[in-house]
Amino acid sequence: MNNPSENRRFGLVDRPGAERFFEYFTAVLAAKFGEEAPEVLFPRFPGDAGKACPPGVGPLAALKIRTFDAVRRFEESRVDAVLLPCFSSQAFIEEIEAETTVPIVRLMDALRAGLSRRHPAGGRIGVLCAEHLREERFFERHFPEEKWTLLYPERDLQRNGVMAVIDGADEGDPVERLAAVCEDLARQGAESIVAADAALAFFAPTLQARGFPLVDALRIYAEYAAGAALPGKIKPFKIGVAGGVGPAATVDFLDKIVRNTPARSDQEHLKVIVEQNPQIPDRTAHLIGQGADPTIALYATCKRLEAGGADIIAIPCNTAHAFLGRIQPFLSIPVVNMLHETAECIRREHGECSKVGLLATRGTIATRVYHQAIAAAGFEILVPDEENQERVMNAIYGPKGVKAGFTQGECVDELMLALASLARRGAEVIVLGCTELPLLLARNDALPVAGKTVAVLDPTDIMARKCVSLARRAADG
Repeated sequence: MNNPSENRRFGLVDRPGAERFFEYFTAVLAAKFGEEAPEVLFPRFPGDAGKACPPGVGPLAALKIRTFDAVRRFEESRVDAVLLPCFSSQAFIEEIEAETTVPIVRLMDALRAGLSRRHPAGGRIGVLCAEHLREERFFERHFPEEKWTLLYPERDLQRNGVMAVIDGADEGDPVERLAAVCEDLARQGAESIVAADAALAFFAPTLQARGFPLVDALRIYAEYAAGAALPGKIKPFKIGVAGGVGPAATVDFLDKIVRNTPARSDQEHLKVIVEQNPQIPDRTAHLIGQGADPTIALYATCKRLEAGGADIIAIPCNTAHAFLGRIQPFLSIPVVNMLHETAECIRREHGECSKVGLLATRGTIATRVYHQAIAAAGFEILVPDEENQERVMNAIYGPKGVKAGFTQGECVDELMLALASLARRGAEVIVLGCTELPLLLARNDALPVAGKTVAVLDPTDIMARKCVSLARRAADG
């Protein structure tokens, strides 16, 4: 929780009643903080709230989208909190909060706090509000019946009094219309009457002068926002995926994220943002001196994920990890190192083995990034001889290889021949060190080959499990 004086910028959403609220709020801030008063951003969007809805879009959907867009603009401006002095918007505030990282000071929290100060033990509260809020029992969700009794005007008074004023009816004196409504609520025993609409709040001073216990919700909201500690924001954990290296491997990785997530519904799965960029230059080609440098393209992809709110980045490409040392120092979020996680998995689950076989691209082998990770975990690493390395490359890049869209036939046969050669040389664990290879051969704890069994590890799956673990740990606090 933050001290309000330490938060220098508020964003005020332009909705009916916002100008009146702005006057209240800036006056309260000036009185409370003087020259140190927090800044209030109040960009006007003339006619925004009253714009005609696009064809096929209902007024509620349009209000939700326009409100979200306004909050998103403030999020991009990095305000400390958003103010939303609109009761209709409060009805869907949870939907907005779920998709933004900027805190929203809740109007209903302010109103409940203000009424609790007036009536510590609870009481009978009259409510003047729009018909849809009454029908949806919106106020009942915020004022539990064990403490509060909510009273509403008789139906004719609701229609000819409250709604006539909200809708701006030309006939009749609005003050007299509302006075009749307040008299009805007073007869019902209302101890306070809430003017829960900008049009109604405008007449609050006149009605208060006539003795009605009318509460101006906008004024209460202004006092609350200026004096209360601002709410913090629990940001949903988001996995960023630098995809397209290659495209099918990215889809495979996303599938593994889903399959490794313990969830009972869609909503219990994890947030993932994908930057599918197959135009990143080929990593292997560059590492063997035959292609463009992919560093900037990889870095730019990761920066877009960072800007999109990712908490971690996964790159489902083993060879791309050869460039990780160049880009990680310039990122503010970590890239999950698939190679290190694979080496740790071998140490944890296959610690009794001594030799680990690696099936990977020439570029990955040339950089020795897997050699370093696996050797650091205490294992000897074996790579194919030239003949079998050519088979691996053909399984990946050949005309009937996995990058050409094949997952059966020649590519699988070539891969199995290379794998068998490593098993005959003593490999007890085989690492599928190219993210396309698990599309040809699944993870297997005991694959029979060359007269023995070997464990086949899928680094893509290992990285997916690590990402899920980090997300769950963040969710558990």
